[in-house]
Amino acid sequence: MKESATGMGYRVGVDVGGTFTDLICVTPAGEVVLDKTPSTPEDQSIGVMTGLNQLSERFGISLHDFCADLDILVHGTTTADNTMIEMTGAPTGLLVTEGHRDEIEMRRVHKEEIWDPSYPAPPPIARRRARIAIPERLDFQGKVILPLDEDAVRKGVQRLKALGVRSIAVMFLFSFVNSEHERRAGEIVREEYPDVEHVSLSHEVMAKGPEFERVSTTLVNAYVAPKIAWYVNQLQENLRVAGYGGPLLIMQSTGGVMPPEYVSKRAVSLLASGPTGGVMGAALAASKVGVLNFVSVDMGGTSFDVCLVRGGRPEIKTDWNWRYRYYIGMPMVDVQSVGAGGGSIARVRQGALLVGPESAGSLPGPVSYGRGGTHPTVTDADVVLGYIPTESFAGGRMKLDVDAARAAIQADVADPLGVDVIDAAWGIERIVNANMANATRRVLASHGADPRTLAMIAFGGNGAVHAWAVAKELGIDRVLVPKAAPAFSALGVLVADYVVDVVRAYVVPLSQVDVARIRSLLSDLQEEAGKELDPTGLSDADIDVGLYAQMCYPGQNFDMSVPLLEGPAIDEPGLLDLADRFHNQHEAERGFAFRNQQPLLRGVRLIARGRTPKPDHLAELGTVTLADSSRTGTRPAYFGNGFIDTAVFDGTRLGPGAEVQGPALIEEPFTVVVVPPGGQARLDDTGNYQLDLP
Repeated sequence: MKESATGMGYRVGVDVGGTFTDLICVTPAGEVVLDKTPSTPEDQSIGVMTGLNQLSERFGISLHDFCADLDILVHGTTTADNTMIEMTGAPTGLLVTEGHRDEIEMRRVHKEEIWDPSYPAPPPIARRRARIAIPERLDFQGKVILPLDEDAVRKGVQRLKALGVRSIAVMFLFSFVNSEHERRAGEIVREEYPDVEHVSLSHEVMAKGPEFERVSTTLVNAYVAPKIAWYVNQLQENLRVAGYGGPLLIMQSTGGVMPPEYVSKRAVSLLASGPTGGVMGAALAASKVGVLNFVSVDMGGTSFDVCLVRGGRPEIKTDWNWRYRYYIGMPMVDVQSVGAGGGSIARVRQGALLVGPESAGSLPGPVSYGRGGTHPTVTDADVVLGYIPTESFAGGRMKLDVDAARAAIQADVADPLGVDVIDAAWGIERIVNANMANATRRVLASHGADPRTLAMIAFGGNGAVHAWAVAKELGIDRVLVPKAAPAFSALGVLVADYVVDVVRAYVVPLSQVDVARIRSLLSDLQEEAGKELDPTGLSDADIDVGLYAQMCYPGQNFDMSVPLLEGPAIDEPGLLDLADRFHNQHEAERGFAFRNQQPLLRGVRLIARGRTPKPDHLAELGTVTLADSSRTGTRPAYFGNGFIDTAVFDGTRLGPGAEVQGPALIEEPFTVVVVPPGGQARLDDTGNYQLDLP
C-alpha cells in the first residue's frame, strides 16, 4: 500500500434523490457547504454538473477551476433503484445449468401477498425464451460430473443475440466452488457476441449458494449494469471536460465506497446507495455527541427511509434481502423505505383521505413550486400550515405560491371531505406523520427494539419539519436534527469508508474442515482485497480487516458470519472454539441453538474497511449564542389547535449553545427545524440541533 496523503483541495459528496440532487462540499479550510438542485431523471449527470456549477459560483470561481481543485468526488446514485422501479433495464438473457431454467420463477415459493391467489408474478427480467439451459454439472465440491457443452453455449448465445438481448447473466450450479465452466462460458459469449453490453458471471457477483438467491442476484446485476455503466461513463466524461481528473467513488449498499471499476462487476451493490449514505452520516453525527442507539429517519421529496443503529453501527442484513420483488443476495444496510415525502400526493378515495405513495417528484413537483403541479402534496400542506417560508425557500432561489397550494387542497381534499382547507391540510399532515411512524415501528419491531429507548436522528429536506410529530407518535423524546440535514445523504457518502466485502465458498461439516485449505482461501481473500484497495493510496494503518467464517446448521438456507478470531493462523483447536462461538451467536441473534448438532462451514469472508478523512464539524456554525439575537420575526403556524404566532429564527447565525424555546421555526437555507409548543432546541458544537420534546 502507498503512504496516506492529506489532500488540500475541495471534497464533494453528491446524492441524487427523486426530487433534488444534494451536494456537500468540505473546503480546503474545513468549512462545510451544502447546496441543492432539482434532479434530472432523464440524465442524472446533468443535475450533478448543475450542482457543481452552483458550488463554484458560491466560491466565486469558474466550474473548471473548481473541478481542477477537487481532491475527490463521492457519489450516491438512484440509477439502479430507478431502473428496477421502472423496469427499464437492458434486455437480459440467462445461461443456466440444464434443469434449472425456471429457478427464477419458483422464488422459493415466496409471495408478497399470500392471501391473494391472483397476485401477479414480478415482471420478468429474462423472459422464458431468453433463459437457455446448458448441459453441464459440477458437484458440491466443484468436481466435474458433466463437462460444459460448448456448442450449446454458442447456440444459446446466438439465440439470445437474435432475441435482441444486450446483457447476459450466467449461473451454473456450484460455480462458486469451481468457476471453470462459468469463466469459459463468459469467454464464449464474448467470442460469439462481441457487441454484448455486459456479461454477469454469478461467481463474481455472489460467490456463494444457494442457486435461487444466486440466479436472482445475478439477473438483477445484468439488468441494471448497462444503465449504471452508461450513467457513470456520462458523468465521468462531463467531469473530465469540466476539468476534474481525480477519482470518482460510488456508494454501495454495504455502507462503503469504491471506484467504478470495482462496482462494474457488482452493479447490484448500488441499490439503495443514497439512503445508505444518509445512515452513515447519521452514525457519524451521533458518535460525535455520544449517541450509540438511535433510529435514523430520512424524509426527502419522494420517500421516507428508516434504519436502526445500535452500538454506533447500522443493522446490516446478510440474507432475505428483497428489493423491488427480486432477491438480492448481498450484505445491505437495512434501510426500509415507504412512499412518504414532501412530494407525496394527497387525494380522497371512497371518502378516505390518502397520502402517497405516488409522488409529484421534481417535475412537476408540489403545486406551490409553480412548475405545473396540479395535485396537492405534503409540502403544499406544510406551506399552508405556515411551517415553510414562502419568500426564501431553497436558499432564496424559489418563491412558493401559498394561494395555489390552498386552492389545490381545497379542490382535491377539503371539498370532497366537506371540511375547511386548514383542517384538510392538517389531515394531510397527520396522515403522512402516522404513515412514517408506522413504517418506523415495523422496522424497529423486526429487530425487537423499543422506540422509547432510542433517540431519533432526522434528516432529508423535510425531516426537520416533521421530526417532532413523528417522534411524538413513537414516544421518542430526544431528537437530533443536523444543520446539514437537507443534504445529509451527500455528507454520508462523503465521509463513508472504502469497503471491500469478498467471500470464498467451502462447504463442509466443521469436523471435516481442511485447515490448510481455509488458510489458502483466507490468503486469496487478503490478496484480492489488497488489489482492490491499492489504488486508493491508503496506508496499511488506515485499513481494518475482519475475517469471518460463514456457518449454519445442516438444512439451513442462510448462514451467518462468525468472527474468525484466529485469522489465517486458524488450527484444529481453533475450530472447536469456532463451533462454540457459532452456537452462542446463533442463540443471541436468532433465539435458539442446537449445541448437539455439528455446524456446517459454507465459506470464509473478508471485510476490509479503509478509513477516509472526516470533518471535525458537520456544518458551518454561527456565532450568536443568545437565540433572541437571531430572531427575524414571527409567522402564524398551526399545531393542531389553531394558528399560533410562532417565533422565526435565522439558523445560520446561531452558534453552539444557543437555545430556542418552542413554538419556534428555525430557518436554515434549505429546511426549517420545527420546534413545537413546550419543546426546546439546543445547537451543539458539532452542528446538531438537539430537540427535547414535551
